[in-house]
Amino acid sequence: MVSRQDSNKARQKRHTRVRGKITGTATCPRLNVYRSLSHIYAQLIDDVKGVTLVSASTVEKDFEEYGGNAAAAKKVGETLAKRASEKGIEECVFDRGGYIYHGRVAALADGAREGGLKF
Repeated sequence: MVSRQDSNKARQKRHTRVRGKITGTATCPRLNVYRSLSHIYAQLIDDVKGVTLVSASTVEKDFEEYGGNAAAAKKVGETLAKRASEKGIEECVFDRGGYIYHGRVAALADGAREGGLKF
């Protein structure tokens, strides 16, 4: 019998491998992305202190539209960039979380860049 590979387990392995190579600091935090089927989440993390500096997602109260498409991901990226600029963060390291840089992940990155984040 042929067994099917668990795609989430493979994603987690990729994510762990990448996390060994990139880290976020207070001046240049890590932009972490997590996507589920119906929502997308992003946060700027200072790995030195182990704290989340800024976060945005489609599950927040002020977000009314459906969160599982590229338009919503772009809006989340723009929101995250706006909140980051309010805290004085202009630069970050992008951590795609083991996902392919395509679709919603790429849209979130484009929205963050349009909002003023540099990575």
